[in-house]
Amino acid sequence: MNMGFPGCLLLPAGHPLGRSSAACAGAGNTRIPILLAWLWASMTGFPMTDSGISEVAHLRLVNGSSRCAGRVEVFHNQKWGTVCDDDWDITDAGVVCRQLGCGTALSAPREARFGRGSDLIWLDNVNCAGTEAALSGCGARPWGDHNCNHGEDAGVVCSDSEVAHLRLVNGLSRCAGRVEVLYNQQWGTICDDDWDITDAGVVCRQLGCGTAQSAPGGARFGQGSDRIWLDDVNCAGTENALSDCSARPWGTNDCNHGEDAGVVCSGTEHSEVAHLRLVNGLSRCAGRVEVLYNQQWGTICDDDWDITDAGVVCRQLGCGMAQSAPGGARFGQGSDRIWLDDVNCAGTENALSDCSARPWGTNNCNHGEDAGVVCSDSGILEVAPLRLVNGSSRCAGRVEVLYNQVWGTVCDDDWDITDAGVVCRQLGCGTALSAPGGARFGRGSDRIWLDDVNCAGTEVALSSCRAQPWGTNNCNHGEDSGVVCSDTFLSEVAHLRLVNGLSRCAGRVEVLYNQQWGTICDDDWDITDAGVVCRQLGCGTAQSAPGGARFGQGSDRIWLDDVNCAGTENALSDCSARPWGTNDCNHGEDAGVVCSDSEVAHLRLVNGLSRCAGRVEVLYNQQWGTICDDDWDITDAGVVCRQLGCGMAQSAPGGARFGQGSDRIWLDDVNCAGTENALSDCSARPWGTNNCNHGEDAGVVCSDSGILEVAPLRLVNGSSRCAGRVEVLYNQVWGTVCDDDWDITDAGVVCRQLGCGTALSAPGGARFGRGSDRIWLDDVNCAGTEVALSSCRAQPWGTNNCNHGEDSGVVCSDSEVAHLRLVNGLSRCAGRVEVLYNQQWGTICDDDWDITDAGVVCRQLGCGTAQSAPGGARFGQGSDRIWLDDVNCAGTENALSDCSARPWGTNNCNHGEDAGVVCSETSIFEVAPLRLVNGSSRCAGRVEVLYNQVWGTVCDDDWDITDAGVVCRQLGCGTALSAPGGARFGLGSDRIWLDDVNCAGTEVALSSCRAQPWGINNCNHGEDAGVVCSGAANEEFHKGVLQVTEEQTQHPWASMTGFPMTGAANEEIRKGVLQVTEEQTQHPWGLKINTILAITIPVSLGVILALVLPLVYYLKKKKKVVTNRRKERVQNLYGKNNNPTEDQYTDNKGVAYTHGMGKEAPEPIYENFVLEDVPCSTHHSEQKCESAFPLYVNGVYRP
Repeated sequence: MNMGFPGCLLLPAGHPLGRSSAACAGAGNTRIPILLAWLWASMTGFPMTDSGISEVAHLRLVNGSSRCAGRVEVFHNQKWGTVCDDDWDITDAGVVCRQLGCGTALSAPREARFGRGSDLIWLDNVNCAGTEAALSGCGARPWGDHNCNHGEDAGVVCSDSEVAHLRLVNGLSRCAGRVEVLYNQQWGTICDDDWDITDAGVVCRQLGCGTAQSAPGGARFGQGSDRIWLDDVNCAGTENALSDCSARPWGTNDCNHGEDAGVVCSGTEHSEVAHLRLVNGLSRCAGRVEVLYNQQWGTICDDDWDITDAGVVCRQLGCGMAQSAPGGARFGQGSDRIWLDDVNCAGTENALSDCSARPWGTNNCNHGEDAGVVCSDSGILEVAPLRLVNGSSRCAGRVEVLYNQVWGTVCDDDWDITDAGVVCRQLGCGTALSAPGGARFGRGSDRIWLDDVNCAGTEVALSSCRAQPWGTNNCNHGEDSGVVCSDTFLSEVAHLRLVNGLSRCAGRVEVLYNQQWGTICDDDWDITDAGVVCRQLGCGTAQSAPGGARFGQGSDRIWLDDVNCAGTENALSDCSARPWGTNDCNHGEDAGVVCSDSEVAHLRLVNGLSRCAGRVEVLYNQQWGTICDDDWDITDAGVVCRQLGCGMAQSAPGGARFGQGSDRIWLDDVNCAGTENALSDCSARPWGTNNCNHGEDAGVVCSDSGILEVAPLRLVNGSSRCAGRVEVLYNQVWGTVCDDDWDITDAGVVCRQLGCGTALSAPGGARFGRGSDRIWLDDVNCAGTEVALSSCRAQPWGTNNCNHGEDSGVVCSDSEVAHLRLVNGLSRCAGRVEVLYNQQWGTICDDDWDITDAGVVCRQLGCGTAQSAPGGARFGQGSDRIWLDDVNCAGTENALSDCSARPWGTNNCNHGEDAGVVCSETSIFEVAPLRLVNGSSRCAGRVEVLYNQVWGTVCDDDWDITDAGVVCRQLGCGTALSAPGGARFGLGSDRIWLDDVNCAGTEVALSSCRAQPWGINNCNHGEDAGVVCSGAANEEFHKGVLQVTEEQTQHPWASMTGFPMTGAANEEIRKGVLQVTEEQTQHPWGLKINTILAITIPVSLGVILALVLPLVYYLKKKKKVVTNRRKERVQNLYGKNNNPTEDQYTDNKGVAYTHGMGKEAPEPIYENFVLEDVPCSTHHSEQKCESAFPLYVNGVYRP
């Protein structure tokens, strides 16, 4: 028996009490004294400690992924408590890792990174030198003295935790870089095939780096040089470690290091702003972009550089929004490295280094392509140095810009209406009407400053647009550019405008008076007044004159009221009205106008089969948005159809019939008279005001849409209307769809058409039974955007090369999940599997039931991955039908109903074979949420479990040694010695979480055992359950200073002590010496432990020898006598000369029995042996045979 304690001081290198292996030579001679010292310590209860070392054993890491990562807790005064993160750093964490035998420290997270503790805060201002053997050896405030709360609890991640097998390299911190994993003692990379933000999220969570910001591929953080370990990684997102995700086998891939995957996490521990700057501009918020990498500043190439990338720079620097993203070394050429090229930001990144790009330093550029940025907070006024000359007004003419104090022109290469729009906006001249080139407004005479201008349209100044460097061109003045803006030819127009409409020709009427814009009251406002406005603005004739603030309420003065135009006026200011500013109105009466030249193009129907059917969307403030279906009817739809030239309205479906929009909801309570030419002429709430959601998006189907009805489609023979065999109605006959080319995209169209959510699977092979009528469709090929299956490409109706064994099926998201459940478990993610079929719940037989089948159940229920697939009615027997048997899943199915099985209800089982499942999201976390408190060590005490972030006790009803055994195994504390109830280790104070616990003994965690639901009990804390594990005795002994070699643990007296010193206890012994204080070495009589040992060890040895030696002599003597008697009997039976080493006896069936005569042979027992079986020789009498075997008694022979 291995007693589990060494007999020699073999401590780790560098340990304050360490000894070399040479010091243990001849240690075998000390075996008995050491053993007796240990015996005395165990009998007297004296812990054999060295008072010079503090309490190494009283430290743990909790709430982490393993025992080597988590919140730091120390044990003091019989109570666990946390450590405050004031001054907590990697050096302190290193001492913790070394003390726990967990390698080196990877990080020292603060601010309760691993959750808040609930007990005392024991330590604060910990300051370790790094050489200490235990955390309690570091400098700190006195125990319990602190100025902290549990939001400052310190944590540690050590290299021997799960995190150690994953790292991010070549990034700006440990939380960003190329992903590398350790396998077979070698680091390697991951291929970026299928690598996405979900996979990156698992990496960030595993490393304790927050959430994933981006998942760049293409060796964004440089190419690795070793193995490529993983490819086609596919994480669900719920995994705790990347190694839990599905992927190809280790080392199997079709990649090169140019495809190495990377990750940028939110917890990137560096200040990104410090590594980015803008230089050579007028302020810190404008200039050439430079980044710091490898301690060297460098530029960014302007390949693919745009306003989105610039926006990330401005946000990172705290400089507002991006105004422009000039390239071509607009702010001068850099002179150092070009660090980045082909930068491509999504726009949501927090730092430029999070954007995808080529690897650092890889580019095909020169400094003439250095990228720049101008941010909104730059203080750069771009407007002044721009003018239009030789036109009829300041808003039309040849474009000229001022650079280096010289006016110059712009070449018309690539000059277009977008560029002209930037000019008009910069000059405050409205929108661009045209962008004439070819020196339309005459030739300039000075420099040609700009060429190849390319504006995005969002710039506030022309100089912010991309272009050739200043003065660089291949043009002459015959190519000078011009612009005509909307405010060009109007004298009075400058004093009138329409705002908040779909175009400049529709909106709320505003007039300029005394340098201030104001509105017009709708008293007496009519179509004649509106006509004057439209004519003045050059917008055609008036379509409508809506009042009631149809285009929103103004916020400034109300300038005009009681306007009365004759209709012949050239300007609104010519009409009669009250004096300026005199009115009896409010802004709820602001007048509006819709002119004939307002844009029909600002209305569209989307997600339909043609442009004349779909969800209604309108454009407002340069953004598309939907219309709420409140009061939406066929009249409103008719206006839409007429406006779009799509004939008459057929229907006005609401309820997001054509899918839900994702942007703004612009209009609500639309009410058209039916005579309007445009939807914007109808009355409605102000733009953007609604009480709706996108589930109420309005739609329209016009007569010119060519849409066939959606109704003739159904799913049959499934568990609901959203799962089954696909059938379509054609020529008044239902028929099936062949599974040739049938896939999840086609199934998605079916689900959307039926309003059944998204497609979970697209089973073929007549999964839902064979049809009996026509096969209508074959080779169906949907793009995925169709609203009906009949809109997808396919063979002509009825043309196919199939039979009904190829009938297609569909399972939609709104079908299966509701029809599957786990019952009788501790949560919805663990229990007996039940499925709903024919409106009745039933169980599944455990024939062929395995972890793969269980995995499909867990995925379908959104419960993570499968932990186990127990059969044998582990979660109790069901009472209804047994629906499924011989289930066989491939593991890739989205729903259990997609797996192969016998037909529904066909089985050869009973409810004693009901299958069960335990999923990873069961809220059963295996090791962390269990502890033993108030005991002498972590392996003995009151049982407490963590549920809903609260620790609670277990009631002792039905509590027994089997339940205790599961606890000990879960905690790594050996076997159970006892299962005391009755609050043996004190009364708990919080919840009583579990009652009537009934473990089978094979569970890996207590929470896996059957019990009442969480928190349901009929107990009080006087019934709190406890456990004493074998590891508790080990830990008590391990507090001593004696350590012997492994071989010396094999002592026969170990069985006398009752201490099974095995497993984790041995490991603890080998880690070092556990200590108590010097006071604890005092005997109650006041004697020192060394004095006691000097007296008791010789006395104990003498007593033991006095008892053992006579016993040994007696046993050896008796054995000799018995052996001689047996030998004599055999010789009497076979003769004196026949003295075999083994007596051989044969029964009457010819079976030989042997009895060993050697000292090491075991003593046999001959069952059912009769006298006739004894092989007496022919010269022996029956009496002699009997005398030869006098120990034969009652049919059992005992020689």
